[in-house]
Amino acid sequence: MVGTPRAVKTNQQERGARDRALGRKGKMKELLRKMWSDDEGQDIAEYALMLAVILVVVIGAVRLIGTNASNIFNAASDQLTTP
Repeated sequence: MVGTPRAVKTNQQERGARDRALGRKGKMKELLRKMWSDDEGQDIAEYALMLAVILVVVIGAVRLIGTNASNIFNAASDQLTTP
């Protein structure tokens, strides 16, 4: 039966025996394997990267439009003030 105290104890004993058999080097390999196959946080990283790219594009566009708009308004102002 899964979930019984005897089954849980047996699983813990098996895990302990495996850890002792693997040793320190084996534990590191097991940890790296678990980390490599775990993709739980992958979505967050992808969204953060997309947000950073979008922010760079928006900031660049605003700076470009802002500079061009300023030049256009200055040119219009110069034409209006010059008789």
